[in-house]
Amino acid sequence: MKLNKLGNSDLLVSPYCLGTMTFGETTEQEDAHQQINEALEHGINFIDTAEMYPTCPIKKETTGKTEEIIGNWISKNKNKRSDIILATKVVGNGFKFVREGGPINKKTIKLALEGSLKKLKTNYIDLYQLHWPNRGSYHFRAYWNYNPIKQDEEEIREEVFSIVETLYSLKKEGLIREFGLSNETCWGTSKYLAEVKKFKGLNIASIQNEYSLLCRLFDNDFNELSINENIPLLAYSPLARGLLTGKYMEKKIPEGSRLSRDEKIRRIVNENSDLAVRAYFDLAQEHNLDPIHMALSFCRERPFMGSVIFGATNIAQLRKILKGIDVRLNDETKNNIQKIYKKYPLTF
Repeated sequence: MKLNKLGNSDLLVSPYCLGTMTFGETTEQEDAHQQINEALEHGINFIDTAEMYPTCPIKKETTGKTEEIIGNWISKNKNKRSDIILATKVVGNGFKFVREGGPINKKTIKLALEGSLKKLKTNYIDLYQLHWPNRGSYHFRAYWNYNPIKQDEEEIREEVFSIVETLYSLKKEGLIREFGLSNETCWGTSKYLAEVKKFKGLNIASIQNEYSLLCRLFDNDFNELSINENIPLLAYSPLARGLLTGKYMEKKIPEGSRLSRDEKIRRIVNENSDLAVRAYFDLAQEHNLDPIHMALSFCRERPFMGSVIFGATNIAQLRKILKGIDVRLNDETKNNIQKIYKKYPLTF
């Protein structure tokens, strides 16, 4: 599998990335380790996690378990540490189960990184990401009521400079190789770009935002910024939290599914999402494609894409995904996707 250079960094990542937010909740350690092994066997060298994982649902007693499970795999496979690109994240402001919900700053970044290194049983992180900005953003489906009017630009500039300065020092120490943003906006990214330029050899390697056939906010202003500033997207939820698998069609919520376990995200299932998913599902069948493979391939082929992050609850789901990692869409399929998109641009 051809690797992608992540922006202006030295990181070479596979076009697909193994997401791990179910590890330690619905995915037991044995299954999780098997997923890592089989992903590597198929050329996927990129693993994404976070200090707050697992999720679905988020619980105090399991927070941090995902990193521990990955760390146990690394401990048993020390000779393979250099074979993987390991990404994790420092949790953003307001997450009450970590550091009492404190913001990202010089102190919390160092504490978080120390904790992640310990849990992951490694002495460096390849890609260290800011999970979400302290000021908040329109992500996590907050775009309908997002209002940045009370933001203090100078205060934010000073905050960003301090964060970037801290990340630069951690890179110089060899504790992180690169850093990236997550759940950011164009404006927020521009503030980081301005401060990063003050530190030689420091880049914004990537930005991890939501992206799928049902959520294409990145296609607009971020598309231009990503390409011109060379900050590729790491797309999370490319299957729209499972909607694009078709298992929630007709508003069904199968027992044991993600939506059955987490009431907070059930609102993504509605009349419009059902109609959109049905349209994409029918299109996939018309072209003899698995709807999962079509949805992932669509994301992979976007011009700003660095890597597409998918997750699997169990090894069976992973194997189904892996069967389609070489699928490519023809022009007719892409044109039909655009027609559906114009009809259902944003469904949740």
